[in-house]
Amino acid sequence: MKTQPQAGKGVRVADIPDRSVRKRKSVLYNLGKFKVLYLMFLPGILFLLVNNYMPMFGVLIAFKNVNYADGIWGSPWSGWDNFKYLFSTSDAWEITRNTLAYNTVFIALNLFVGVGLAILLNEVKNKAMSKLYQSLMLLPYFLSMIVVSYLVLAFLGKDSGFMNSTILQLFGGQPIDWYSEPKYWPYVLPIVNTWKNIGYYAVIYLAAVVGIDEEYYEAAVLDGASKWHQIRFITVPFLVPLIVIMTLLQIGRIFYADFSLFYQVPLESGALFPVTNVLDTYVYRTFLIGGDIGMSSAAGLYQAVVGFVLVLVSNTIVRRMDKDNALF
Repeated sequence: MKTQPQAGKGVRVADIPDRSVRKRKSVLYNLGKFKVLYLMFLPGILFLLVNNYMPMFGVLIAFKNVNYADGIWGSPWSGWDNFKYLFSTSDAWEITRNTLAYNTVFIALNLFVGVGLAILLNEVKNKAMSKLYQSLMLLPYFLSMIVVSYLVLAFLGKDSGFMNSTILQLFGGQPIDWYSEPKYWPYVLPIVNTWKNIGYYAVIYLAAVVGIDEEYYEAAVLDGASKWHQIRFITVPFLVPLIVIMTLLQIGRIFYADFSLFYQVPLESGALFPVTNVLDTYVYRTFLIGGDIGMSSAAGLYQAVVGFVLVLVSNTIVRRMDKDNALF
C-alpha cells in the first residue's frame, strides 16, 4: 500500500518516482496534443540555432592569434592580448564615445519625433490625406543607404550641392567643404538617420494611438479637457508600455551602430573619422585594411557583451519602476 504524504511533513521519497513518471507522461501528452504547433516552431528554432547560436563559436577568434596556415582551431591562443591592445589605443575611447553618443541621440529623436508625428497623424481626419502622409514618411525607410548617401551628397556637395549653391548664397555665406569639416557631422548624421527611419517609428506609435478607445476622449471633452490635456493624460499614458518596449529594444542595440549610415553617408572621408568612426566601422576597417581578424573579433565581442549588459540593466531598472512595463 502506497504511503500518502501528510500535510506539513513534506514529500516522501517513495512519491518521487510516481511524480517523475506523471511529469514525463504530461510532457509526452503535451507533445502529442500540440504537435502541429511544435512543428510550426521547428523552422524558426532551426533558423535561430543556425543563424544566431552556431556562429557564437566564432568568439574564440577574439582570444587567438589567427593565421590562415593553421586555421582558426589550429592557431595559437593569445589570451587577452587582443583586448589589451584594443583598449591601449585611443581608438577604443573614440569609437565607444561615438557609438554611445550617436545612438543615445537617435533613441531620443526616434521617441519624441515618432510619438509627436503619430499624434499629429491621428488628428488628420481625412483618411486619404492621412494615408498619403504615412506613405511619404515611410518611403525613406525603404531607400538603400547608398541612395541616401548620394542624396546627402547632392545636398552637401562642395561645388554643386544645394546648401552651397543656393542656401548659403541666399544668405551671403561662403561655401563650406562639408566632407572635410568634422564639426558639422554630429548634426548631419542624426538628421539623416531621423529622416530615414522616423516614418517606421511613427507608424508603430500611430497603430497604438488608433487603438485607444474613443470613449476616453469623449469623456475628457465632457469634462472640459483641452486637446493638450487629452494628449497628456490619455494618449501618452496609453503609449507608455509601447514606448518602454521600443526604447529597451533600441538600448539593446545601443552598441551597434548603423554601419551603412556611418560608412556610406560620410563617403569614407578620412577627415571625418574622429566623429564618424564607430564600433561597426572600426571592426570592418580593422579586418579589411589590417587583416587582423583577432582584433576585429575582440572589438565585436566587446560590442556584444556591453550591449547585452545594457539590456539587462535597463530592463532591471524598468522592472523596479513598473513590473508590467518590463520587457522580461
